[in-house]
Amino acid sequence: MTPEEVAKFIDQKQIKIVDLKFNDLPGLWQHFSMPVAELTEMDDLTTSIWEQGVGFDGSSIRGFQKIQESDMILIPDPDSARLDPMLQVPTISILCDIYDPLTKDPYSRDPRYIAKKAEQYLTSTGVADTSYWGPEAEFFVFDDVRFEQTENRAFYSVDSVEGEWNSARDEGPNLGYKPRFKEGYFPVPPHDSLQDIRSEMILTMADVGIPVEVHHHEVATAGQCEIDMKFDTLLTMADRMMWYRYIVKNISRKHGKVATFMPKPLFGDNGSGMHTHQSLWKDGTNVFFDPQGYALISKMAKHYAGGLLKHAKSLMAFCAPTTNSYKRLVPGYEAPVNLVYSARNRSAAVRIPVYTDSPKSKRLEFRPPDNTANPYLAFPAMLMAGLDGIENEIDPGEPLDKNTYELDPDEQARLQTVPGSLEEALQALEDDHEFLLKGGVFTKDVLEVWTEFKTEQINALRLRPHPYEFYLYFDV
Repeated sequence: MTPEEVAKFIDQKQIKIVDLKFNDLPGLWQHFSMPVAELTEMDDLTTSIWEQGVGFDGSSIRGFQKIQESDMILIPDPDSARLDPMLQVPTISILCDIYDPLTKDPYSRDPRYIAKKAEQYLTSTGVADTSYWGPEAEFFVFDDVRFEQTENRAFYSVDSVEGEWNSARDEGPNLGYKPRFKEGYFPVPPHDSLQDIRSEMILTMADVGIPVEVHHHEVATAGQCEIDMKFDTLLTMADRMMWYRYIVKNISRKHGKVATFMPKPLFGDNGSGMHTHQSLWKDGTNVFFDPQGYALISKMAKHYAGGLLKHAKSLMAFCAPTTNSYKRLVPGYEAPVNLVYSARNRSAAVRIPVYTDSPKSKRLEFRPPDNTANPYLAFPAMLMAGLDGIENEIDPGEPLDKNTYELDPDEQARLQTVPGSLEEALQALEDDHEFLLKGGVFTKDVLEVWTEFKTEQINALRLRPHPYEFYLYFDV
């Protein structure tokens, strides 16, 4: 939409509130709201908002400014305007880009700006003019969550009416149908108690222009779900990922439940990932397709896979950016820890889906990422790794068409794996980040602030006794 079309939309829908949304560096939506008159009352005021923006305190946003340089401005993107489907008061939500009020330049740490630069860099290479992205976002819907961390006390508790551990609970009455561990994929209701809630989620997504291909219960007990959006371009899909999370969380809350995208909230069952499908196109043609290639992929696609695998360890700093991420990335829970590529094989870090031989469907699926990733950073990072693979013709080696968890010890020892911790991922980023700086897509200040912010999280966890340590060591 143009600003003029936004004004007409506001009038047609009798909008009362304008909500301006933007991302902090870790990937959480931030917002503030204003009466609609502030956007529409006077032409000169409208111009000032669309062109000069609205001020905010950048020092109060994670990963942004220091207090002595706190003033920043948001410039609304009219094309992103949507009727907010979750609010009772008629509200239009508009995504914003962040600018420096003195230089008038885009802000280097604005995640949305990084995504835009990645798309521009792709075009500049001549390799392709479009990249398509299809993240498979998994999440849990729980009925209760409690946690606490103080000087003398630490615990968490999550619960779900679906949890296998509740098979003997007095529920007045307990009606059974608790999916067993690793058996939630995917029986019909009543085992799947969240069918209608997920259906409401995808219909709400449609209201904000997000086409959904499928939704279903996932492998884990206790309400693990997946909703798959139809693929789209990088920036568009990153925007949609933010709407996706917003809608999933708010629909869950509406039903007295709570959704989490935390990678590993349950011990002993599958975690939640964000398997990310990606492909490159030029002049309307999928350059990843070759009818003579392995699994119908082109040499360019193999080199792209080579880039993903070569840089996978440092990519994890953006694609699996929390300490909890590495409780998911362990063998045995469909976790793709081995840095190999293969057709069909879900134990490989790079998988080539082979559901169909259509040229339009040929793509690579990078499986290690999870939903704690900021999509505006993770998608560009993966794209830059893949393009580096194409530029340098990185050979990913031979595909591994066997279960990587069942290799003999010698074969297993030869495989590279993703980092075992966030600390290892950040060290890998320190050692391997030049590919991210090409075209100015990522800047050194972004990498430095990201590393500093994530190191603080590592240290915060390192300093605190873990509840399981009491089980192991209290009686020493």
